[in-house]
Amino acid sequence: MQVEVKIDPQYTELKVFILTDKETENIENLVKMIESEYSNQIIGYKENKIVAMNRSEIIRIYSENRKIIACTTLGDYYLHLRLYELEENLKNDRFIRISNSEIINLRKAKHFDMSGNGTIRVVFFDDTYTFVSRRYVSIIKHSLGL
Repeated sequence: MQVEVKIDPQYTELKVFILTDKETENIENLVKMIESEYSNQIIGYKENKIVAMNRSEIIRIYSENRKIIACTTLGDYYLHLRLYELEENLKNDRFIRISNSEIINLRKAKHFDMSGNGTIRVVFFDDTYTFVSRRYVSIIKHSLGL
């Protein structure tokens, strides 16, 4: 078996090709293993390195200066996906959009501060925080059962 890695900036997510003369049980097992390993991960970029991040490590994902940034327990990484793609990809893992430019991991939220003026501040376990835009307040309240 030969393994070849090709780095090409046109690919915004990891793509695996398997070239063989016939499909065998070993090939099927390899495909299943690759899919299960990477279905729970998101590829991030930092300082010319490519990092496969587990979804559970992600605290929040936001847009800043036309770049998508994932804040994780291990640092910040750039993503080559759009927020709407990430929202669709993460919707079953307790991630929720809180503004046009941000998605948070509800599992990483320590608490929600409800102020008198109708805004919600989300405080994370690492004591960083962000705000829910007014447009998304009702969606957050509904997802929290309020």
